[in-house]
Amino acid sequence: MKRLLRIVAALAVLALGVVGYTAAMARVGSGEAPAMAPPDQQADAIRVDKSDRRLELLRAGEVIASYRISLGAAPEGHKAREGDERTPQGRYVIDWRNPNSIAHLSLHISYPNADDSARAAAAGVSPGGDIMIHGIANGWGWIGGLHRLWDWTNGCIAVTDAEMREVWSRVPDGTPITIEE
Repeated sequence: MKRLLRIVAALAVLALGVVGYTAAMARVGSGEAPAMAPPDQQADAIRVDKSDRRLELLRAGEVIASYRISLGAAPEGHKAREGDERTPQGRYVIDWRNPNSIAHLSLHISYPNADDSARAAAAGVSPGGDIMIHGIANGWGWIGGLHRLWDWTNGCIAVTDAEMREVWSRVPDGTPITIEE
């Protein structure tokens, strides 16, 4: 019995440490944002294929970069309400960026649009918001590509921190994004 209590106590201390570390790192921020790439290397559109877990940067219709991604924890279907952990589907734009994100830089997707808001209002729910393309939670970037082993966001699109720095520099505000099932 003593051994079981020691194991439970050790796991509790570990869990508290993880929670404390995550909370502390969330306050640290992302560090300095990268400079924008030259205009001829910037995307003029983004395409996300949810079923393939792929984000592509496009320029003049050609793929200039491609990334494997993680999605919301309930990835099938279109986002219907706040808290459903779904990644929306449809046409949006990148409308602002957060250099002090809790998830190593983030680009905001203009969800909800007018149709999303109308559907949510008709259902009597909030559509939610703050849907982003982002990196890993601050302090956890060392997990790198392992984050792709599961869909873990609250409806966002996640890439590694290194990939997020590249996406940040190649995607100007106003870039259209299409998210497909």
